[in-house]
Amino acid sequence: MLTEPSAMPAWLEAMFPPGARRRFVDVGGPRMHVFEWGSGLPVLLLHGNPSWAFLWRKVVAAVLSSGQRLRLIVPDLIGLGLSDKPGADAHTLANHGAWIGSMIDQLALSELVFVGQDWGGPIGLYALAERFERLRGLVLLNTVAGPPRPGFKPTVFHRFARAPILSDVAFRLGFPQNAMALSQGNKLSIVGRVARAYRWPLRRLRDRVAPLAMARMAPDSLDHPSVPALRRAQTVVDRWRGPSALVWGDRDPVLGRVFNHMQRLLPDAAVTRTQAGHFLQEEVPGEIAAAVCDVAARATAN
Repeated sequence: MLTEPSAMPAWLEAMFPPGARRRFVDVGGPRMHVFEWGSGLPVLLLHGNPSWAFLWRKVVAAVLSSGQRLRLIVPDLIGLGLSDKPGADAHTLANHGAWIGSMIDQLALSELVFVGQDWGGPIGLYALAERFERLRGLVLLNTVAGPPRPGFKPTVFHRFARAPILSDVAFRLGFPQNAMALSQGNKLSIVGRVARAYRWPLRRLRDRVAPLAMARMAPDSLDHPSVPALRRAQTVVDRWRGPSALVWGDRDPVLGRVFNHMQRLLPDAAVTRTQAGHFLQEEVPGEIAAAVCDVAARATAN
């Protein structure tokens, strides 16, 4: 079932590239908000926690200006952006993967290039595990593609997300969406209106469920409930032999250190390393757009 969303505030809408088509897609209970631009080979771009489709606006603008014929599909993950916001128990990697899979099916995407960052990486890969034949290209940015290795240590951010009481209070007060600049290479890349735009979808206290729930989706042990779903997500990368690229922000305090592991998983991927931070779409959109266009071009040439 497809329904039309209400208008965004004028100041926010003006920050997106023109020509956006917006809709809600019922993905099995909650409604997922989806932006689209252009036409041609579908390219699915997935953000992570605690951002939303706004994160991709500069990349979208750069791809559109390239003149390449692509259909850019940019959903808001359930619980974030303009999508519906269920309770904490709904936020599992398997559920998010199923919701994205439902969206792919309802939009009748028989082929696509997948671009994922942060939680968007494993969520999209999970969805594609049973839709592998549709994948035409793969671009990954500061994300993971499978379970952690034995002996791993959770990041400071993810340890904090499990601190009793303190984390609940901090996340209810607007963390980490009110502190996204701290994870950037250039701290000025998320200030002013840009910072306001990231906070806007979660401006109401009752809507601030997903950031903490999704932070707790990250494994703190190999017995964590996300591990089987992460193993399923990695099967896509293990099987993939088509066009691929890695674009990385080395100054990311959360996932910057994962690059070498990701390169081992995708040894044939074209690599672009940058001095950007976690939300590298804000800092190096041109480099990301170039990787997307290159992978899409190679996909259509095959």
